[in-house]
Amino acid sequence: MSHCLESKTSNCKNCYKCIRHCPTKSIAFVNNKANIIHDTCILCGECYLVCPQQVKEVRNDIEEVKRLIASNKEVIVSLAPSFISNYQYSSLEEITDKLKKLGFAEVEETAIGATIVKQSYDEMLKEDRDVIISSCCHSVNLLIQKHYPEATPYLANVLSPMLAHGKDIKTRHPGARVVFIGPCIAKKDECDRNRDYVDLVLTFPELDAWLNEAGLEFAKKNENWKKEFSKARFFPTCGGVIKSMECKEKDYEYIAIDGVENCKRVLDDVVNGKIHKAFIEMSACSGSCVNGPMVNKDKGSVAASYLAINRSAGEKDFTDGKIAYKDIERNYRQIVFTEATPSEIDIEETLKKMGKEDKEKRLNCGSCGYDSCREKAIAIIQGKAVMEMCLPSLLEKAESFSDTIVSNMPLGIMVLDEELNIQLMNRAMTNILGVKDPKFLFHKSVTSILEPTEFYTALSGETVLRKKIYLSEYSKYVESSAIFDQNHHILVSIMKDITKEELHKQKQEEILKKSVDITDAVIEKNMRAVQEISSLLGESIAETKVALSSLKETLKDDE
Repeated sequence: MSHCLESKTSNCKNCYKCIRHCPTKSIAFVNNKANIIHDTCILCGECYLVCPQQVKEVRNDIEEVKRLIASNKEVIVSLAPSFISNYQYSSLEEITDKLKKLGFAEVEETAIGATIVKQSYDEMLKEDRDVIISSCCHSVNLLIQKHYPEATPYLANVLSPMLAHGKDIKTRHPGARVVFIGPCIAKKDECDRNRDYVDLVLTFPELDAWLNEAGLEFAKKNENWKKEFSKARFFPTCGGVIKSMECKEKDYEYIAIDGVENCKRVLDDVVNGKIHKAFIEMSACSGSCVNGPMVNKDKGSVAASYLAINRSAGEKDFTDGKIAYKDIERNYRQIVFTEATPSEIDIEETLKKMGKEDKEKRLNCGSCGYDSCREKAIAIIQGKAVMEMCLPSLLEKAESFSDTIVSNMPLGIMVLDEELNIQLMNRAMTNILGVKDPKFLFHKSVTSILEPTEFYTALSGETVLRKKIYLSEYSKYVESSAIFDQNHHILVSIMKDITKEELHKQKQEEILKKSVDITDAVIEKNMRAVQEISSLLGESIAETKVALSSLKETLKDDE
């Protein structure tokens, strides 16, 4: 038997929204992915509704129903009364016609089974019981059986309307198969556990998909479903069960509770003996079944759905059912699951690892999904949660980490908003600008301390990178970068103090210039000396030439 609700973990984005909304904390985070814990899940559908990534998936049984119809069995639909709110602009006749075109043999209202159930409730009240809790909602039944076992004896010991109607149909149509269509995920699980009464369950979205596939559309006529014998159509509204009952026993209080959290509070009171002589109608969904997880919320509000039900419900009971309230008795037993209870030493040690050793750090903010830091520590020990699921702790670590990095970075960093107001300035930047206490500058314009040309350039979309600037008012040379982050609407200014390097460079250039000047002077002086020597040498050579020529001539004469 496959589970009717699963989590496609491959698309999970680790947002923890499902665990925050899960009333029984039946979500485990393994490898930072959400997994449904089926042993404790009550199939209320909250995780399915709130998941922003839509990774929760309801089992689709359309193909199974098609195979059932193809087997040539007589397949009869049990149509939940909340169908009126989901398809309030259609007639019962039109809906029946469309379902028969899909291959169903007959269509009946589950309200027939609800009539048998409510008669059973009225009979129970005559038995002078203390507290009676309605057993119509399978999610509530699972909540009690799994999480409030002490309250199990108070569950009305009869079948739900779906199962009662299924049993009634099979009594009247031997060999027939029953398919329930309604707004609930949990009904698939209830069906899986009770195949003797109901064979398969389809949700409204599944039916929509099938009708679309078959090209069948409703005419959307504003039809009135009013029918004299249809009082049990009130069942899917909050207080609708009580409204359909006789409630003749005046010794009882009649209470309607909707929403799992409200049900849990009432069950606490029941278990602790604070409530007596009361019939309690419980629905897991806020607003009851007309606001079930598989109801198309675009069709209207809970109030609009209630009005649609109110317009359709008659004043008398259905008379179609053939079995009596005595034929739908059943006993609800605890559903036991094993879960290790950690010791106080383990809990305290885990709290210490979470950074929650000091009680003042145990904020119990619920951002992780658990009501307290202690509950989360227990979940960590049980393998259902991870340390990182603490938003305040992560923020504190991130801020501390980023503050440490930014504060100790040798580069000057300053963060401005789009109006060039100073939001942050690290120690290196205060040193560059000679600022003693930057707090006095926060939220003030940067123009009071710096010329803003580069900042305006960055705001226009042109990033400034390593531009050398001389800050004359601070006698500093810097390499300045300015980057505008459009997503976060901040401008980051980064400055590197290059004053020493620049002054050293200037000094080196000055020494080089002096060396060049001296060299030029020496060269010029030497050139003059060479020229003078050359001149003197020239005169000497000429005189020598004259002397030698004379000597030559004299020698010739002597010959």
